[in-house]
Amino acid sequence: MGRVCEVCGRGPEYGTQVSHSGHHSRRVRLPNLQYVRAVYHGRRRRMRVCARCIKAGKIGKA
Repeated sequence: MGRVCEVCGRGPEYGTQVSHSGHHSRRVRLPNLQYVRAVYHGRRRRMRVCARCIKAGKIGKA
C-alpha cells in the first residue's frame, strides 16, 4: 500500500487549511517516507519507512 510506513503504519492525515481570510480548503499531510534497505524480523529487505521510525531506531539498516 502506498504512502504508508511499513513499520508503524503512519499514513496520510486529512484536514483543512484555513487562510487569513477564513477560507477553508482541503489539504493532505504526508509522512516523510524513505526507501531503505533494512533488517526487519531477521530478514533483509527494501522497505518504505518514515523518518520517525528511522530516528527512533525501530529498524536496523542493512
